[in-house]
Amino acid sequence: MTWTVDSSGTQTATINTEHSLATPTTAATYVFSVDTVNMVNGDLLELRCYDKVDGTNYAQMWKGTYQHVQINNAKASPPMAVTTQVKFTLKQTAGTGRNFPWSVRRI
Repeated sequence: MTWTVDSSGTQTATINTEHSLATPTTAATYVFSVDTVNMVNGDLLELRCYDKVDGTNYAQMWKGTYQHVQINNAKASPPMAVTTQVKFTLKQTAGTGRNFPWSVRRI
C-alpha cells in the first residue's frame, strides 16, 4: 500500500480559534502533519485529531502541544485507523497568528 496526500494547505492561525483543517470520511489510516517553521518564542500551538467513534459525535483521540521555536519543525500525529469520519484541527493560543503548512496523508 502507498501513502497519498488526502488534503493539504496553509492555515493562518487566529489566536484562540480552533481551525478545522480537514474532515475526511473515507475509512482508512491517516497521519496529520504540520510544519511549525514559523513559530517563535512566545507562540503556543495545539494540534488535535478527533474520531466519530459512535458515528455521530466527535471524540478527541490525540492532541499535541508545542511552544516556542521548535528544533524539529515537522510535527505528525500517530497513524489513526478511522472507520467513519475524522477531523483534524489547529489552534494557536498564544503569540502572533502564524502560517502553518499542513497535510493529511492516508493509506
